Amino acid sequence: MRCPYCGGLDTQVKDSRPTDDSSSIRRRRICPDCGGRFTTFERVQLRELMVVKKNGRRTPFDRDKLMRSVQVALRKRSVEPERTERMINGVVRQLESQTDGDIPTDRIGELVMEGLKALDDVAYVRFASVYRNFREARDFNAIVGELEAEPEPEAAPAREAPRHRRNAPAT
Repeated sequence: MRCPYCGGLDTQVKDSRPTDDSSSIRRRRICPDCGGRFTTFERVQLRELMVVKKNGRRTPFDRDKLMRSVQVALRKRSVEPERTERMINGVVRQLESQTDGDIPTDRIGELVMEGLKALDDVAYVRFASVYRNFREARDFNAIVGELEAEPEPEAAPAREAPRHRRNAPAT
């Protein structure tokens, strides 16, 4: 792995461990040439995915680009990075399993919108405003109206904690 600081090719792995959701391996590396330390991630790739743009051009799927666009929508929102990572992993898994390798940009956008709707309503509206190319305030009103019309997911009934009596005789 090339060192991002000095370009040296002989970096060493100092620590490897699975991520929290076990979808990738996190590796801490050090460069013996400059002493720089950095982290890399290793993920499974089932097949080479190609994104088919609206103009017909094909480009390789870039998971990092997808993550950046989702992070822009989530900026200044209190969503744990692990939840974002799980959402992105889910989108990528769906793309890998549902296609022959060519993915229209529309499909990616719809999957991301589904994921963001489950994570954060504000991020969902932000992403939708770019993805659907909102031009007027009524475009925002329409999507917020869709969100408000959807029923709230029912919360699981709260379970009562077991009650323990102090100094109760054991039976």
